[in-house]
Amino acid sequence: MSLTPPRLRIENIIRDFGGRRVVDDVTLDVMPGQVTCLLGPSGCGKSTTLRIIAGVDMQDSGRIWVDGTLVCDTVFRVPPERRSIGLMFQDFALFPHLSVADNVAFGLRGPKAEKRRRVTELLERVSLERYLDVFPHELSGGEQQRVALARAIAPRPKIMLMDEPFSGLDNRLRDGIRDDTLGILKEEGTAVLLVTHEPEEAMRMADDIALMRGGKIVQQGAPYNVYNTPADQAAAAFFSDINVIKGTVHGALTQTAFGKFLAPGVPDNTEVDIVIRPQHVRIDFDRGGRGPLPTPSDGTPARAVVQRSRFIGKESLVEFQLDFDGSMISATVPSVFLPKPGTPLWLMIRRDKCFVFPRR
Repeated sequence: MSLTPPRLRIENIIRDFGGRRVVDDVTLDVMPGQVTCLLGPSGCGKSTTLRIIAGVDMQDSGRIWVDGTLVCDTVFRVPPERRSIGLMFQDFALFPHLSVADNVAFGLRGPKAEKRRRVTELLERVSLERYLDVFPHELSGGEQQRVALARAIAPRPKIMLMDEPFSGLDNRLRDGIRDDTLGILKEEGTAVLLVTHEPEEAMRMADDIALMRGGKIVQQGAPYNVYNTPADQAAAAFFSDINVIKGTVHGALTQTAFGKFLAPGVPDNTEVDIVIRPQHVRIDFDRGGRGPLPTPSDGTPARAVVQRSRFIGKESLVEFQLDFDGSMISATVPSVFLPKPGTPLWLMIRRDKCFVFPRR
């Protein structure tokens, strides 16, 4: 078992504004070379947590450690510039009156020749070495973002805090710049804490995701685990569209259009929601009035009538009304599949991909 302390540890952080708790007992570890993502909707406390770590805001209680050394509690406080923490934001925050080279060199100390070597090295790594003497307004958005990255890592910070740094870029540039940024940060061994409200970005970039809601971390783990074992219905819905099948428990079972579902440990008469993502709903045509034979993982087939179908790029989205109770359910199908409204079809669902939650 490793005794190495986390590069960053935030412990029981609480922050109130105007009587409202914005950050609620947040504890989080980030190891060297690890990318951890604070993921959640706007207003959930992500950016406030980042500002507290950076030292530009003060927590009401809790402590922050860097490499096992306390940098902040409610009495002791290391100034922001001495925490070895780099910052990257959406607006890049480049100095318009300074050249690219001077922007990158801004936070460096030491002999002029040594600073110039570091600046040149970093601009080569972000493929901007020919822009040493160019000013920010002469660069594209993607180039400005790479200058901001070079400036942020120039002092070799132990920790990089990133607040939605790629949201201002168009989709064509975003993926490439994200990947390049991560590669450089991992090479430097920097611990990265990234804030985003985009699940796809978190899944793509993070080694570890901390899902926030209402100031709390409601679930944390590797992207695969957070996506496939959501803590609750809201967590499942945050990552993708969902279908919700309603039921009531009797004898640890819930009757639905797709047969009975196990609800172990749930008291009788408890109302539950069975959650399944559209990509796990299987469609088969009605064959002579008979539904398709189910497999053990699919359970019982249910008859439904098409209400609407749309092609949305790589797949088609088909919306149905179930005969069983008139409720609606959606399915996604690879490629083009556009049945007409009123078409009866049989549906089955992947039981191993369903989540059962007591209704709130």
